[in-house]
Amino acid sequence: MGHDLDGRIAIVTGAGSGIGQATSLLFADHGAHVIAVDVTDGVDHTARLGGGRIEVARCDAGDEQSVAQLVEDVVARHGRIDAFYANAGISGGWKGLFDQDASDWAEILRVNLIGPFLAIKYAGRVMAEAKRGSIICTASVAGLRSGAGGPAYSASKAGVINLVQTSAQMLSTSGVRVNAICPGLIETGMTKPIYDMVRERGREDRIGQLNPLRRGGQPNEIAEAALFLASDRSSYVNGHALVVDGGLSSSHPVSKQEFGRPAS
Repeated sequence: MGHDLDGRIAIVTGAGSGIGQATSLLFADHGAHVIAVDVTDGVDHTARLGGGRIEVARCDAGDEQSVAQLVEDVVARHGRIDAFYANAGISGGWKGLFDQDASDWAEILRVNLIGPFLAIKYAGRVMAEAKRGSIICTASVAGLRSGAGGPAYSASKAGVINLVQTSAQMLSTSGVRVNAICPGLIETGMTKPIYDMVRERGREDRIGQLNPLRRGGQPNEIAEAALFLASDRSSYVNGHALVVDGGLSSSHPVSKQEFGRPAS
């Protein structure tokens, strides 16, 4: 394997499955010492797959005290943080605009948007002192325009895109880069209901039909983008939302509407 992250300290949240797990393993394969973070037991499996190159930390990525403690502990043990991939997120289910309430929105925003903010706030300060570091946040094509997610989820991911742009500016001259990845339809635990439903109906060929590649993506394809952004190969990439979606966002897919078409 390559050594793009040789000897570096990298934190990955949402590492118990899907994109976070794939990224943790890829970072480790490329020489990083990885702190895999999750609230689920899946993170233990990630560590086992890593063969001793990955350590486990339990943390609620959207809780300020927990993230502050996580960063403090990692710095105490390893002296620095070179990369932080704020990947943890939730879909919040598939409710429509009129079926969600404020508490649904609050929880989705807490995990999906406040979580990346906390990563930037606490890891960014440590990285700025060292004059180097890369922070990556998982956004989504749903944050670019409608048609790829529910209202609260989409709004949270749009917030992540603006957050990395704003943070990159506010961290000017610090040596810290802040970027986002916007995945399209990726086969993960979050999208499992979609994949299961389509497969049960014998219509697996319809997965990813709206993008030019005509297929869904795999977690390792997002992990490769995260590796690029975490490494020095992306040294001049900053404040950017990197879209990895098979071309889905090059067009404007039709979204589900709350009301039918108006009478002609």
